[in-house]
Amino acid sequence: MSDRDRLESWFDDNGLPYFVGDQAETVERWLGRRRIVALILALVALGVGAGVAVSRTIGDAGDGILSGVAVFVLLLALYAGRLLRMGTMVRWAVRRTFGSLGLLLPLLTRALPLLLLAVTFLFINAEVWQVAALMSRTVLWLSAGAFALVATAFLLVRLPEEVRSVEDDVVGDRLVDCCHGTPAADLAPGADVRVGELPRFARANLVLVLLFSQAVQVLLLTVGLFAFFVVFGALAIPDPTVEAWTGQPVSDLPSRIGSHVPITNDLFQVAVFLAAFSGLYFTVSAVTDETYRRQFFTDASVQLERAVAVHAVYRALDDVPPT
Repeated sequence: MSDRDRLESWFDDNGLPYFVGDQAETVERWLGRRRIVALILALVALGVGAGVAVSRTIGDAGDGILSGVAVFVLLLALYAGRLLRMGTMVRWAVRRTFGSLGLLLPLLTRALPLLLLAVTFLFINAEVWQVAALMSRTVLWLSAGAFALVATAFLLVRLPEEVRSVEDDVVGDRLVDCCHGTPAADLAPGADVRVGELPRFARANLVLVLLFSQAVQVLLLTVGLFAFFVVFGALAIPDPTVEAWTGQPVSDLPSRIGSHVPITNDLFQVAVFLAAFSGLYFTVSAVTDETYRRQFFTDASVQLERAVAVHAVYRALDDVPPT
């Protein structure tokens, strides 16, 4: 295997497909304005068609809307995962998160105390139950999706700053040190490495890697808090209290297989709503809290510096032009 092949394989294993010149050019073509406009129009048409079909079949407009949105999101995810190679980044982020749970738990314990204090107070608040328990299932899932979109937008604004700061630090001897443990370790000292700005797609790749890594952490936290709310609500909040708060009889949560699970529909909806809100709260606090940022990005910056250094060697050896 040539040096170029070894470096490209390393990029792929570390969730960095856009660091390879040919793949970055392919992605750039798939992100052309005309293709994106045509794609969005096609996905919207398919989503609307699926939503109308489901609505007419089961006679429920809410399920039709959810089905249309689900079809749109699923097809968009397939496009991003296959053609834009984002599936590679997600797989790396999942492996990294579960491979470093020992580092994740101390980070979460910094945010969890205040987070639990805030959301537990909301959980025993009658107004929250009136809003979350009585909203339609369609509005519930759309609200959770809105929280996720806001959190994603917030990260996309803040994470490029971290990438730029790391990029400026990888110079001189530091570049050689960052290549240790990579296929570029033996190549860096003898290569004519010219450190410059990363190509825009390579920089975007680093931002996406950080985004997916943070998203996996937030997802784990959200699922854990959902389980906490379900258990706490089932043990501490009796049905008469829920009825007094909402002014409506407590309803069971029907499952799709025809039986019933041992939690009420009201509790399920409130747990989903507050867990999604907690994910947004944690995302904002994780990026703005200086101690958490320092702990999280100390580990992440090592990965980023290594990627920047190996890419500099890759370009020096193979004369890959920026894209």
